Amino acid sequence: MKKGYIQIYTGNGKGKTTAALGLITRAVGNNFKIFFCQFLKGTDYGEIKTIASFATVKHERYGRGVFIRKKEFVTDEDIKLMREGYESLKNALLSKNYDIVIADEIFGALKFDLVSLEEIKFLIRNKPEQTELILTGRNAPDEIIDLADLVTEMKEIKHYFKQGVFARKGIEK
Repeated sequence: MKKGYIQIYTGNGKGKTTAALGLITRAVGNNFKIFFCQFLKGTDYGEIKTIASFATVKHERYGRGVFIRKKEFVTDEDIKLMREGYESLKNALLSKNYDIVIADEIFGALKFDLVSLEEIKFLIRNKPEQTELILTGRNAPDEIIDLADLVTEMKEIKHYFKQGVFARKGIEK
């Protein structure tokens, strides 16, 4: 790519990670190199099995393998693993080895103070010109939205989760 842009997928609706994964599928079909990292993701999701088969995708997941839902559940181990993860993400972005870098649930990590607003701004300001940077997660801060080139908000209208239906294999995980 001659020019890479900054994309944000945010909002309370379902589909932020799914949108990023759709982009991966399109990019793999065009032989792009992709770095896809996930903050705060828990169990093995179906998409991880799929992208593992893509030679041009490097995937990393940061954390203890549990989905953190509340700040009081953050452990010292979470902090250590997220710090290491952020450094890996930063190094991947700055390496210029990838056409696309995706930081999935980075805004969740921000919510729990596992990355800082300044660290996210650093990624945006130091993104190589030819690299596309995608950031996902609920509650993207206005300061970050202002720096982005494309922002999509997933808005929940109705969700079966409210009727007690949790993540289903092959659909949400």
